[in-house]
Amino acid sequence: MKISTKGKYGLRALIDISIYSSSEIVTLKSISERQDISERYLEQIFSLLRKGGVIKAKK
Repeated sequence: MKISTKGKYGLRALIDISIYSSSEIVTLKSISERQDISERYLEQIFSLLRKGGVIKAKK
């Protein structure tokens, strides 16, 4: 079974959130910097995650 790049990055971002959310507010920018993923690409991924009900976002 192959996992797409968006899938891999989405999993990395979710793991990052689970690690850092207890100690700080997790922003797309902070995930982008820690995981070396484009912030614009993360915005696309998080849009899909929000639509799927996987995450809830605050502005």
